[in-house]
Amino acid sequence: MRTNIVLDDNLVKKALKISGANTKKDLITIVLKEFIQNHSRLDISDLKGKISFRDDYDYKKLRKRNK
Repeated sequence: MRTNIVLDDNLVKKALKISGANTKKDLITIVLKEFIQNHSRLDISDLKGKISFRDDYDYKKLRKRNK
């Protein structure tokens, strides 16, 4: 889809640098994919009662190991 829009030059420069995109088209594609991914995530509260943990799961033990 062809669209003409006015973009903030400073934001575009920063985004190009951070993303590593070579063109504005590539940048917009990356941004749209990330936007969709971020906004398609489930709310954590929607998972209540849907996750079961192993009986031997010990989150405190894992926390100590990662420090």
